[in-house]
Amino acid sequence: MTDSSVKSNLRNTWESAAPGWAKWEHVFATNLSGATDTLIDMAGIRPGMRVLDLACGAGSQSIQAAMRVGAGGEVVASDISGTMLEHVRRNAARAGLQNIETLECAVDELDETLAPFDAAMCRLGLMLFPSPGEALESVRRVLKPGARFAALVFTTPANNPFMAQPMAILLRHAGKSPPAPGQPGIFALGGDGVMERLMNDSGLGDVKTQHVRAQLVLPSASDALQLMQEAAGAYRAVVADLDVAARLRAWNEVYECLKQFDVGEGFKTELELIIGSGAKPG
Repeated sequence: MTDSSVKSNLRNTWESAAPGWAKWEHVFATNLSGATDTLIDMAGIRPGMRVLDLACGAGSQSIQAAMRVGAGGEVVASDISGTMLEHVRRNAARAGLQNIETLECAVDELDETLAPFDAAMCRLGLMLFPSPGEALESVRRVLKPGARFAALVFTTPANNPFMAQPMAILLRHAGKSPPAPGQPGIFALGGDGVMERLMNDSGLGDVKTQHVRAQLVLPSASDALQLMQEAAGAYRAVVADLDVAARLRAWNEVYECLKQFDVGEGFKTELELIIGSGAKPG
C-alpha cells in the first residue's frame, strides 16, 4: 500500500470516528485528566509557551495544555481529520479559550517553516501512526533546541484487558492477525524499552519514561460498548469490511466480554499507560 493510500485510509478512519469521539470526549477528558497532567509535565509545558498537540482528536488535552500555557501562550492542535478539528474549535470556544489554533495535516506533513515550538505532545496517537519514527523526526524538526516532546501510549495487552480482549475478538471475527512487531497498533509502543529506543533512534535526548494508571468509569457495559463502537477508530476499522450481520455478531461477543467489568455501582476498569519524553538536542 502506498504512503498516500495509507494516509487516505487513516484520514477516512478518523473522519468516520470523529462524531463519536467528540460525543465521548468528556469521558476521556475526565478519566485521563491525571495522566494528561503528567504528560503535560513531562513535555515541560509552562506558562507562555507555544505548544504543538499531535493527533489532538476533539482536543480535551489541547484544552488542558492551553490552560497551562495561559493567555500569553498558544497551543496548535493538529490532526489528520478536519472534522476532529471542528470539534476542537467548538470545545475551545465553549471553554472560553482563545489561545488554541488548529492545523489539519498528517504529522509527516508538518511544515518546517512553522514558527518553532517550545514543546510538543501526543496523547494516545503515536502508536497508531504508520511510522512513529518518521513522526518523531518530523516533530523534532519543528521544535526549538532543548524543547521536549512527550507521548502517552498504552502498555501491554496483559495489563489492559479492557483494550486487548475486545480487539482480539474483533480481529478473530474479521479473520485478521494482530499487528506484527513494528506495525501500528494499540499496543505497538508499550513493551519494555520500546518507547526509549524509538525516541533515542529518532534523535531525541534525555529520554525519560513513566508508567501511569487511569480508571475508566462508565454507567454500564453497554455504555462501554457504545463508546468503543462510536469513538474507537482503530476498533471500528478492524470490522469495517464485514457485512452487517457479521459485524453485529462480533460486537455482540465484545459486549459479553465487557460485562466482566460491570461491578455493583457500574462499569469500571483500569488502564495502564506509559509516557515517553525526550528533548531535541540543544
